Formats: sequence, C-alpha cells, structure tokens
Amino acid sequence: MKSVIGVVAVLAVVSFAIGSYWSIEPDSFNVKENAKLKAEAWQVEVVPGFTTSATLSKVADTLLNKSGGYLSNDIMIPGVLLDNIPSWEFGVLVQVRDLSRAMRKSFSRSQSQSVEDKSLAKAEPKFSFDNKSFILPSTESKYKEGIQLLNKYIEKLADPSKPDAQFYTRADNLNDWLRDVESRLGSLSQRLSASVGKERLNLDLAGDPDAERATYQQSEQYDKTPWLEIDNVFYEARGAAWALIHFLKAVEVDFAGVLNKKNALISLKQIIRELEATQETVWSPMVLNGGGFGFWANHSLVMASYISRANAAIIDLRKLLQKG
Repeated sequence: MKSVIGVVAVLAVVSFAIGSYWSIEPDSFNVKENAKLKAEAWQVEVVPGFTTSATLSKVADTLLNKSGGYLSNDIMIPGVLLDNIPSWEFGVLVQVRDLSRAMRKSFSRSQSQSVEDKSLAKAEPKFSFDNKSFILPSTESKYKEGIQLLNKYIEKLADPSKPDAQFYTRADNLNDWLRDVESRLGSLSQRLSASVGKERLNLDLAGDPDAERATYQQSEQYDKTPWLEIDNVFYEARGAAWALIHFLKAVEVDFAGVLNKKNALISLKQIIRELEATQETVWSPMVLNGGGFGFWANHSLVMASYISRANAAIIDLRKLLQKG
C-alpha cells in the first residue's frame, strides 16, 4: 500500500513539474530580425508585406512549438488539467485567424474585384479548424498546413518573377484589419470588467430610434463572469495581446510610409506600449478577483484597463487613417 502511495505521490510531483514548465508563456521575438532571418534562409529581399506575413507565420508556429506544444486538445495528464495556457492559446489563435483573413481579403488584393491569392485562400480556412480536435485530422496538422501555405505565399511575395502575389500597404487595408482588432479588444475589455458583477443599462439600440432586436432584452442587465472562468478570460486576453504586439510591430515596419504620412506612427507606438504592459509577470499564484477598492487585487480589472486604453488608441488611429 505504501509503495502505491509513493508511486502516486511521485507521479503527482512529476506531473506538477511538467505542468508548471508547460505553463510558461513563450517569450516575445524581434519581428525585424525574424523577417531578416527568413529572407536570408530563402535568399530573397525583405519586400513590403514580408515582415507582417513572416510575423504571422512565426506567431502561428510558436503556438504549436512552444514548451509543451499545443495543449488545447490534450486529453492526457498533465495537459488535460491545464486551462490557463489553452486559454492563452485561444487568444493568440483568434488574432491569427483575424490577420490571416485580413491577408486574404484585404492586404493581398488591390480592390474588391481583384482575384484573391490562392495560397492565402487555402491557408485561412486551415486556421479556422476546430481548436480542440485530437482525433484525425488533428488540430496541429491543420494549423501546420496553414503555416506551410502561408510560407508559400511569402516566398512568392518576395519573388520578382511572380507578380501575382502582392501585399498592398494602403491605409484602407490597414483600417479594415484594425476594425476587427477594435471589436475583439472591446469584447475582451467587457468580459474582463465583468469579473466583478455589475448592473449595466442596455445600450444596444442607443442612437437609432428605428433599430430593432430579434428577441426582447431587459433595459438593465447584470453581467458577471463565472468564478471558474475568470482566469480563462484573463489568459485569453493576455494571449491576444501577445500576438497583437508582434503584429502591430510588423505593421509599423511595413506601413511606415502610410503611418508617417498620416502622422499616425506615434499613435501606433502608444497602442503597442499599452499592450506590452499586459505582459508583465503575474507574481500571484492565481488570478485574484478582489472587488472594487477592496483589500485584494483584481487582476482582471488591471488587464481590462490596459486593453481598454489600447482599444481607445486604436479608435483614434483609425480616425487618423481615414483622413485624407
């Protein structure tokens, strides 16, 4: 009996150690250096759009090859017991999906009637595959196919003999993607703020007297994130911010001319700075959920503050891009 207890104790300690290692979030990387290394490996030039495309490829690759690999679809111990990193992965994945869609429908096309790039058209649906599939086909296999197709597009982009693959660094293209980012951050901010329950007025139809909704809703609503989901929302926001930091830094490189012309470069830098604050070390062993100005901290509200400020800065940036 003692030997059985000893074996169980050892397995528990080993599982805890492995789980702790797998729960370490990956470090950030230099987007310029990443693009330079990829260009040197392929013996091509870093052309407009190369840095953004290479960054998307690297972020997606990191999702699969960080410590512990991809954990969202694990069914074995200790992976199945972890929820913070899978939430982080989902936050990153949503941003990968949004940017891959923007690459397909906006960045790689000159106008609405132009033909979409074949590699991007095939890559985007791969990243939309079920993020928790562990049987054939596995999630990892589909995402790897998406990365391979994305890399195929990048190679064509840098090949002067293949002018069909393009990346257009226009203000309207950038604005389209930032609209999606704004929407995502706004939703995350609301979910983070709901860590402490609060009554809110229903403003869904405000400003349009003729607007209607499909079903009736109360004029006042009580929003509160379930206690067991608070850390999941926190790490999802943290993952989304990690991915966005890299994407925005890549945009700073590829869209430098547009941003300087619109006098919007400083606004982009401020967004990046706000998002970088979300990556500070969490010293607490768990995500705390203190209420209001109470004794305990509320990590979700701190995260919501940074996310909201970044979102407000994106709204200002989009206004600058819309100006002539």
